[in-house]
Amino acid sequence: MTIHFGFERTKLFIGGQWQDGAKGETIDVEDPSTGERIGRIARGTAADVDAAVSAAEAALAGDWGRKTATERGRILARLGTLVEANAERLAELESRDVGKPLDQARNDAKALARYFEFYGASADKVTGETIPYQAGTTVMTLREPHGVTAHIIPWNYPMQILGRSVGAALAMGNACVLKPAEDASLSALAIAELSLEAGLPAGALNIVTGYGHDVGSALSGHARVHHVSFTGSVGTGQRIQEAASANVVPVTLELGGKSPHIVFDDCDLEAALTTLVGACIQAAGQTCSAASRVLVQRGIYDEVKRRMAEIYSGLVAGPARDCHALGPLVSARQKTLVTAFIEEGRRDLAIAAEGTIAEGAPSGGHYVAPILFADVAPDHRLAREEIFGPVQVLIPFEDEAEAVRIANGTEYGLVAGVWTENGARQMRIARALHCGQVFINNYGAGGGVELPFGGVGKSGHGREKGFEALYGFSRLKTVSIKHG
Repeated sequence: MTIHFGFERTKLFIGGQWQDGAKGETIDVEDPSTGERIGRIARGTAADVDAAVSAAEAALAGDWGRKTATERGRILARLGTLVEANAERLAELESRDVGKPLDQARNDAKALARYFEFYGASADKVTGETIPYQAGTTVMTLREPHGVTAHIIPWNYPMQILGRSVGAALAMGNACVLKPAEDASLSALAIAELSLEAGLPAGALNIVTGYGHDVGSALSGHARVHHVSFTGSVGTGQRIQEAASANVVPVTLELGGKSPHIVFDDCDLEAALTTLVGACIQAAGQTCSAASRVLVQRGIYDEVKRRMAEIYSGLVAGPARDCHALGPLVSARQKTLVTAFIEEGRRDLAIAAEGTIAEGAPSGGHYVAPILFADVAPDHRLAREEIFGPVQVLIPFEDEAEAVRIANGTEYGLVAGVWTENGARQMRIARALHCGQVFINNYGAGGGVELPFGGVGKSGHGREKGFEALYGFSRLKTVSIKHG
């Protein structure tokens, strides 16, 4: 079949068919690199969500529900192969849609293929157990799908988050209704076409594009949805959890972050420096796991500040197609939010260094030059709140106790990086940090499909990625058999 990778996607994907929305309305698709309209997507409604849920229910009662775990896995594996074969076109589509540098979008397409490969291979590896109980009784546990699962994904990593969420849910036998962000729906719609070619039965995956207040609200509060997965802001996550609570269904929330990197004076500084900067500016800083706080021991603080400033001074933000260090922010709205934080920093804080915007970058693009602030107090707003832009702060500390206190001093708890050669310290710090992932002398929050990912506090709850996601997208049933 011919896969459509264009920008005019004015139909919804429901029950394996492309359908007009109930109201026939559309939303403009903008290129963040230029600010120009390049296409349209359908604006879905609550009625469209209801149709998608019905299609998912039909799939569970029909062909998809009868598939064995092995058969589900083979379909996902084929989908991964198709994503890999079309990776360049998917990357080009996402780069234009989101403003992500093309080389980073290529990595996201590869990661998407790997998610389907991983969950395809894992589908028939999830087992129950037998439990010793009373004499003459055998007790076993079974892992079963929830049923219809809702997936509301953000605009910063559309392909990757689709893979880790929908891939795991399909592997466990659920039928999915996906709402991509209105700012980044094109790659998801292309993947829907690839899913048909892979042999995914009609209704196993449904996609309703549109605004959160239309589609997201209807989906998270739908009475026939049995599990909700959301990645995005804290405020929206709270509203989604509240809506889902009316139906008493489980919710997986992956929300914001203010991830610290703790740099001790015994670390391999050469290995750390490039990672420290790259972990903040990837996707123009629009990453929940961005290393937005760098805590540095005082003995090496001045050197770290000087060397990071040198790196920042050479960073350039420019059009996605040119593969600069970072592209534009996703929208004018996002630029306004990030710029407000930067202006506050300019008033209150010392600027260690700034990058630049590429010469000739379109004036309508949503560019923000990366900036590094130094000598930042741990209680300053830029050190506590998520900015979601290319803004990084340097914070000095004296010893382990102070480092841990500063690192744990926000409402978030998603990811942390620790840089030290002291093995005992590595374990002490890893255990003391309040977060869902800790990386020692490396930082791979965006990669590693095998690694469970999620947070504590206002970073959310539940885990995606790895086998933990499969457990989250299933429910446990206990069976007790009295046989004498």
